[in-house]
Amino acid sequence: MKKIILNPSVVIAETGKILEEYLEKSKAQKTVALDQRAPEEIAQQLQLKKYIEQGFQSGADITQFVEDYLSYSNHLHHPHYMGHQVAVPHDLSGIPELIHGTINNPSSLYEMGPAGATCEGFMINWMLDKIGWLNGRDKYDFHFHPGQASGLLTHGGSMANLTAMAAARAAIAPNAWVDGNPNDLVVIGAASAHYSIARALSILGLGKKAFYPVDVDENEVLRINDLARVHQKALSDGKRVMCVVANACATSSGLFDPIEAMGNYCQKHQLWLHIDGAHGAALLASDQHKGRLKGIEYASSIIWDAHKMMRVPALCTAVLFRDFTHQAQAFQQKGSYVFHDTEVVGMDSMPYTIECTKSALGTKLFWTFALEGEKNIEHFIDQSIALAQEFHGLLRESPDFEVPYFPQSNILCFRYTAGPQDDEFQKKLRYAIINAHQFYITSCEFAGKRYLRVVLMHPKSTVSHLRQLIETVRNTAKSLSE
Repeated sequence: MKKIILNPSVVIAETGKILEEYLEKSKAQKTVALDQRAPEEIAQQLQLKKYIEQGFQSGADITQFVEDYLSYSNHLHHPHYMGHQVAVPHDLSGIPELIHGTINNPSSLYEMGPAGATCEGFMINWMLDKIGWLNGRDKYDFHFHPGQASGLLTHGGSMANLTAMAAARAAIAPNAWVDGNPNDLVVIGAASAHYSIARALSILGLGKKAFYPVDVDENEVLRINDLARVHQKALSDGKRVMCVVANACATSSGLFDPIEAMGNYCQKHQLWLHIDGAHGAALLASDQHKGRLKGIEYASSIIWDAHKMMRVPALCTAVLFRDFTHQAQAFQQKGSYVFHDTEVVGMDSMPYTIECTKSALGTKLFWTFALEGEKNIEHFIDQSIALAQEFHGLLRESPDFEVPYFPQSNILCFRYTAGPQDDEFQKKLRYAIINAHQFYITSCEFAGKRYLRVVLMHPKSTVSHLRQLIETVRNTAKSLSE
């Protein structure tokens, strides 16, 4: 079959026009947030069998595919998108993805992607500075040394938590990389800790039972008074505490564990404190809200997602260490063809990450800040949290809704109480709202009950949209009850 010759500039220009129209229609609510169809229907519409066999035969095939693909996507730029913890990215945030997809420069080996690696090093220093760990070093200082803070970017919070757990293991059991795990290591954290922590422990070979849960209160926040009890139980069981994990914030509720009190306890008992700040570490960029993370300086490791509250496309997560020594010890394997004993130009992150070929994550993180500016990112974070607080007020004023807590971030759980009180009804409500193409929201189990849940991530979502959501829930509940 004759191969079609496509003009890249024409294809890119046409695709750009389609994406621009997609964005404008989404923001103007001229489409729906989600029109969810069965995968068989989508596959048929996208003509997957035809194109895998024959390939695109013209530029028109490509533009048609892009249009169809977008029509079956989740329209995150729609103001009624209030679903998962996935950023509504800046309109131009796809440009670094285009650049990377074209030049294919991995950033984990400096000589393979010098520009991307440099952007990553700069943004890591920016993050360390927000924590208070840069200690006067220039943000153009890209060489880490023992005793200095350090970090790298990974593809997602699960990868970052796994990296931090590997580093904590290396600190307490340095021979584990060669000899395997000793059988006395445990991790302590809130019972509401993210599933990626337990998953990391199993991947590392420690097993699910290595997690010792601390009791949580009615809002699933760690009870600081129970931390000592669990610690003492671990010691009486003959265990060594590899690390203590703090939620900042919990995925379900957006609420923060008592970081400062946990930090004081860990410092007193010489324990590694790991802060899972996948969502909430972004508050460090806000003068108004960074107090939620008071005590973060006690941590030995922190993870911080940029693809949640910082308008960066997924995935882009930092794993940060107070001491570079811990980063360097996490993965003690050596590949002589890439890891160098002598000084070379630039810096390689490959020795310190699971990912050998890593895309230029630092570039898209930098790009978003360059498009918006630090102050606008800060304003977006403040605005998102303020909107969640306003929604809390609206729900409190409504006798047919239950809202269990005042939001500390842009996440809020709520429950419709004028209909059936079983958890299944809340699930039915959510699916009925989505299937009616009105709003995209999620639900979760919180404090033993099923709640509806919003994550307010859209810069154009307003109180009027939230009022519409309340009425939509009411009307949908009535129709389900009839």
